[in-house]
Amino acid sequence: MFQASSDPDFLAVATPGAGKTTFALVAARLTLPNLPGRLVVVAPTSHLKEQWADAGQRLGLHLVTDWRPGDLVPADAHGVVTTYQQVGNSPEPFFPLSQGGFVILDEVHHAGDERSWGDGVRVAFDGASRRLALSGTPFRSDTRSIPFVTYHLDEVVPDIEYGYGQALADRQVVRPVYFPRFGGHMEWTAPDGAVLAASFDDPLARTQANQRLRAALSLEGEWLPAVIGHADEQLNRIREQHVDAGGLVIAMDQDHAKGVARMLRRRFGQRAVVATSDDPDSSAKISRFAEGEDPWIVAVRMISEGVDIPRLRVAVYATTTTTELFFRQAVGRIVRHSGGRRRQRAYMFIPDDLRLRHFGYTIADSRRHNLRSRARSRVDDDELDELRSDGDADQMSLFSVLSATASEAPEETDIYAHLDEEDDESPSDSSWVEAGADSPMGTIDDDVVIGEMPDLTLDLSALPPPVAGLSPTGSAVFDRNERDRLRRINNELTRELVDITGRSHAQVNAELNRRAGIAKVSEATIVQLNRRSRAAEEWLRREHRRSRYAKFV
Repeated sequence: MFQASSDPDFLAVATPGAGKTTFALVAARLTLPNLPGRLVVVAPTSHLKEQWADAGQRLGLHLVTDWRPGDLVPADAHGVVTTYQQVGNSPEPFFPLSQGGFVILDEVHHAGDERSWGDGVRVAFDGASRRLALSGTPFRSDTRSIPFVTYHLDEVVPDIEYGYGQALADRQVVRPVYFPRFGGHMEWTAPDGAVLAASFDDPLARTQANQRLRAALSLEGEWLPAVIGHADEQLNRIREQHVDAGGLVIAMDQDHAKGVARMLRRRFGQRAVVATSDDPDSSAKISRFAEGEDPWIVAVRMISEGVDIPRLRVAVYATTTTTELFFRQAVGRIVRHSGGRRRQRAYMFIPDDLRLRHFGYTIADSRRHNLRSRARSRVDDDELDELRSDGDADQMSLFSVLSATASEAPEETDIYAHLDEEDDESPSDSSWVEAGADSPMGTIDDDVVIGEMPDLTLDLSALPPPVAGLSPTGSAVFDRNERDRLRRINNELTRELVDITGRSHAQVNAELNRRAGIAKVSEATIVQLNRRSRAAEEWLRREHRRSRYAKFV
């Protein structure tokens, strides 16, 4: 469909886990040979820049993640990965970079987050030949319209849409997600001094409902430890078969995240990685967690849309953010299917807040439709409308939690017996399998039984070269790790030459760049970086010989 479209703009809306990244990069591979320009990928976060570059390398696309305005793109790279913030801050240099090229706008609704971001995207990429916009969450327009997408009656119109229900029906694309939900009774002191008490079944105005949710999620009460305890037991049960399965707690803020990590360690003996926006090492921590076997990670808006950690199977929604967009993005972190496993249920443990219950039902309806159609419990739409807004500007210094307890759950075997991961028998007709158990935590259905995963490896030989004659310097293979290694070597050699020659860094760098035939290290190909390091080593050898001769004389 993308190749058949003659329009320069194309919007693909697909559920998290459906393979939007692969779709976009294959489209780029097929299209770039016919375009005069480069590839530019725009991602929401710096962490996703690295993820896109890694995915590109697997598909034979060589993307630079540290490109800065004013630099040339290395001749052995197909393009760059940047962020909406960088484009919004300095859009003009992207115009010549993307002129006649291919632009991928990942999670394009972020172009409407800030007016400067949307304006910057329009200025930066107006001259691109093709613009492929991606979104994992359906979205509506607001006063900040999103560039390069089509609207009809204020609704965004995608060129292709692939929802969660369809992905489930196709199997082996996404996991069925279940929503164990906990009620409870909370007592708190409101900012105006009033002492309030309510369960999740009690109807409240929006402000008080937000306070009730905050009380439940506080570290001072017993509601959150009870829920995390159930989630940890479920994760342990899954890890008996899926040994590196992981869990995610989505926390309210940095202090809350650190407190949850302490709770996991002290109460449940579980090690937890903490990833918060104030930690410069967060991106590296997320990457190590994704590749490792640690059981839990606690995050504050760091593991968001697009972050790919397929081993996540359990999540606890422990944040007061109650927008549908954020909820669906959170669910997207545990929905990604991974190969080689027959049963891949995922679980999002949620407070029984009316808004979150409604969002969970909406997603569960798609799942149930594919397992077996049946009537669902409905929430009162009028009551829900009263709670739509996300949060209030409470005077939190005057807010305090008095108590928070979770509703008593039945014996664990009653909740989970039919979900035993050891039950791995596949019926001969490959039909859907369904079972249910009612509890204060809501209804939990059984999983789909699937066959073996097919080989989905992409045959790169069937794709054309991304760019004809891309590497005039003779570099046939681009490796991001090799590029980084050569840059580190060049930096170390430069420091040694500064020490032994007494020249400044600027003087040494200028001489090495002249010998390698480059203007800047950031613009050098792998071949040129090798040439520069050899020149530096030869210079060092001469300086060492000169030094030994001077001592001898």
